[in-house]
Amino acid sequence: MANTSYGQFCPVAMAAEVLCTRWTIVLVRELAAGSTRFNDLRRGVPRMSPALLSQRLKELEAAGIVYRAPAPKDSGVFDYRLTRAGQELAPVVEAFGVWGKRWIDGDLSLEKLDVQLLMWDMRRGLVLDPMPDRKTIVQFRYTDLPADRRSWWLVIEPGAETQLCSVDPGQDVDLYAATDLRTMTAIWMGYDRVGDAVEERRLILTGDEKLTGSIESWLGLSPFAKTAPAKAAEAAL
Repeated sequence: MANTSYGQFCPVAMAAEVLCTRWTIVLVRELAAGSTRFNDLRRGVPRMSPALLSQRLKELEAAGIVYRAPAPKDSGVFDYRLTRAGQELAPVVEAFGVWGKRWIDGDLSLEKLDVQLLMWDMRRGLVLDPMPDRKTIVQFRYTDLPADRRSWWLVIEPGAETQLCSVDPGQDVDLYAATDLRTMTAIWMGYDRVGDAVEERRLILTGDEKLTGSIESWLGLSPFAKTAPAKAAEAAL
């Protein structure tokens, strides 16, 4: 799979030859999180070119980590899913994330802002139980971004997959959230809190009072948000 070999029989070296090419472990993260369609995978790795994504999927398929199957309801469309070997990588990916959150300076993470990735992850992390039993639209407006990347909409409907829109869906908005990208990313990653951002006017919420009051319940956070950075963890000892 890799262009070069470590030349070692050690299982760590052999696994690294398969998994440590550029974007591969991040792509496995997206597959483990549940994305199966090519376009959905692209949204989870927005800085990866379509050609490289296609190449990595073929390499993962050849390595027995991914298999491709026709989509049940869409002719000519394929789903990419993890094999048993691929599924066993899920805790490996999680361990990568926990280590990164614990040991890499959060300020470095917050220098690598990506609104498309943030919104895609937020869409996936929504906790639907506290949401109203009707179609609900939440608009996020990032005041520090250019006009063409500033506004994003989450369209949440009972029994349907939550939709992420970068173009106005043309329907009434139930909750409007205005903030800057760093603040929202910090909240998602567990470096900041909704309550603090609202109190300090770094996050302004307008609209449905029930949605506003319960946002910390339904917004959801990164799977690694509760992992304390090493300095904080050491201070607590």
